[in-house]
Amino acid sequence: MTAEATGRADDALARELAAIVSPAHCLVDPALTAPYEVDWTRRFAGRARLVVRPGSAAEVGRVLVACGAAGVAVVAQGGNTGLVGGGVPRGGEVVLSLRRLAGVERVDPEALLLEAGAGTTLADAQAAAAAVGCELGIDLAARDSATLGGMVATNAGGIHVIRHGPMRARLAGIEAVLADGSSFARLGGLVKDNVGYDLVGLLAGSEGTLGVVTKVLLRLVPVPKVRVAALVALSVRPGRGGGTAALLSLVDAVRREVEGLEAAEAMYRDGLELVCAATGLAPPVGFPAADAWLLLEVGGPSDPTDTLAELLGAHPDVLDTAVATDAGTRAALWAYRERHTEAIATLGVAHKLDVCLPRAELATFEANVREVVRRAYPEARLVLFGHAGDGNLHVNVVGPPADDPGPDDLVLETVRRFGGSVSAEHGIGVQKRAWLDRSRDPADVAAMWALKRALDPRGILNPGAVFPGGQ
Repeated sequence: MTAEATGRADDALARELAAIVSPAHCLVDPALTAPYEVDWTRRFAGRARLVVRPGSAAEVGRVLVACGAAGVAVVAQGGNTGLVGGGVPRGGEVVLSLRRLAGVERVDPEALLLEAGAGTTLADAQAAAAAVGCELGIDLAARDSATLGGMVATNAGGIHVIRHGPMRARLAGIEAVLADGSSFARLGGLVKDNVGYDLVGLLAGSEGTLGVVTKVLLRLVPVPKVRVAALVALSVRPGRGGGTAALLSLVDAVRREVEGLEAAEAMYRDGLELVCAATGLAPPVGFPAADAWLLLEVGGPSDPTDTLAELLGAHPDVLDTAVATDAGTRAALWAYRERHTEAIATLGVAHKLDVCLPRAELATFEANVREVVRRAYPEARLVLFGHAGDGNLHVNVVGPPADDPGPDDLVLETVRRFGGSVSAEHGIGVQKRAWLDRSRDPADVAAMWALKRALDPRGILNPGAVFPGGQ
């Protein structure tokens, strides 16, 4: 097709899509499409043919039919808080923004269910649940921007996975539109429903390659009567291993003795030094003598403060502790953990690797990955933090050029060597697609391809994401 013919086809598609969603929500001006074309890391970007913002599941279906007929691929996008390039165009796709599908439609505190549009932010859903004395059972630092549909598409985890599981575990139902424009809804919210395949669970973590999530039904949990946070500074004694070994030892002790552990977050001295320098936060308890810090949060029907204080006081690696029982003071402790990402961004564009390790290998991996990165990139800054309770570390390498795949491959190969997963929370996207074949058996990958081809035979849904070699 000539450039002139391509231009005419683009214009025709733009007119057709504008007729579906209205001209105000069909964006072709590069100044307007630009925010949709770069992901949060600033490492992954591409030009969109245009950006379309449907206002209903029916409009999503009509958009997909039009794009399919034109042979134009579509990238669904939520809050655009991803870290692996899975929600931005690679070159010429239509970006299907779901931000207009926002709003909590119902909250049922008796059945413990919340129904909301895919474009609803996590923070708005949390506020609606809190109004009836409930919680979603999932939380993450990007709560003000991350949308429920995107969280489903990536099977987001966050800080409460050790108690309530990732997004897939929070799903009670879903509404989605398939590549051919047809839609289905499973929003009954039954506790037991074994009729046919679990399409709800299948779409969770599919990264927009099998269908477009338009509505979600989430399971709620009651707000604990008492919630306590503790920031624990650990100073490792000779012969007891490194900071991660001490963190894990303390997590194990808390799990045995304290009921209702909701979060166990790992931080290290280099990361906290950066956080304090970049944000102006006062140094945390135990600084700078401590080797590592563990942020604990416990919630339940009774006050765990005395039990927790006794346990922490008896642990041989605990140097000092700050305990918070009210919401404001808990938030102040959480700031040390949640502002890591903000602080790292001040150094430049980071290679962000979200990985998970077996419990028995986590401490050895932490020491090893520091050494291999130091040897290969002696001038780079390496910052680690993450979820000590479930083995999920966030490895951040700043210094090498953003388009250099070397740091990614180095870290992910180290993960694989220790039996871990190259993707713990944010999906495969573009960044890790070469690692799919290295992380799954051939039959496993073949089954994924079979599903993809069955549900998206034209290959219009998020091509170039997840699968190596494109689609």
